[in-house]
Amino acid sequence: MGTGPRTIAVFGAGPALGMAVARRFGQEGFRVALVARDQARLATLAGQLTAEGIQATAFPADLADREEALRVTREIQAGLGPVDVLEYSPGGDSTLRRNPSQVEVPGAEAALGKFVLTPISLVRQVLPGMVDRGDGALLVALGASAKYPMPQLAGGGMALAALRNYILALHTELAPAGVYAGALLIGALIEGSAAHRNASAWGGGRAVGTVTAADLAGRYWDMYTRRDRAEEEVIRF
Repeated sequence: MGTGPRTIAVFGAGPALGMAVARRFGQEGFRVALVARDQARLATLAGQLTAEGIQATAFPADLADREEALRVTREIQAGLGPVDVLEYSPGGDSTLRRNPSQVEVPGAEAALGKFVLTPISLVRQVLPGMVDRGDGALLVALGASAKYPMPQLAGGGMALAALRNYILALHTELAPAGVYAGALLIGALIEGSAAHRNASAWGGGRAVGTVTAADLAGRYWDMYTRRDRAEEEVIRF
């Protein structure tokens, strides 16, 4: 890994996991780009990090719009330099909570766009520079339905499964080039997240435990620094 100033772009930055990841990497000297749709909330999060001595900048963008996501990535590269770590963990919505028999094409297209096509587009944007530098990382946070099918979450699980497959394949392909790809599989409610506040909707009738965002961010950092595994699971059910 390089020794100069580095930049992490957190796509889907929110007050729980996104903020914890930004803080963990920022404490290690990373410049932080926060990307999400809510401009006011992003500004607040960036201000909190700045007050902690972390260089953080807000870049509003709707990740459901691939062209907008690519535009903001170019802005990050122009303003902060090359993206050394791309972290992708956008939140879901009620359309992801569908039984398989309820999944319809428009919803499937939206899920695949946000959770597969957008991250692929972003990877293609930043990967050439990582390969040229011989260093970089692509990190994604996935719900447990990416690996363990859950009927009540089929609306999102199929898209997350595709993203997981893509990241695991990238891990094998890119390791010789010095670029790390890893997936953090989360089968728990993240304390302080929207899903945690609406636990009954996401639990599907099963008991689901909790995990702190700081714990997950620490695991991300360990995956990034060790680069000894393509995936880590945090399962609490």
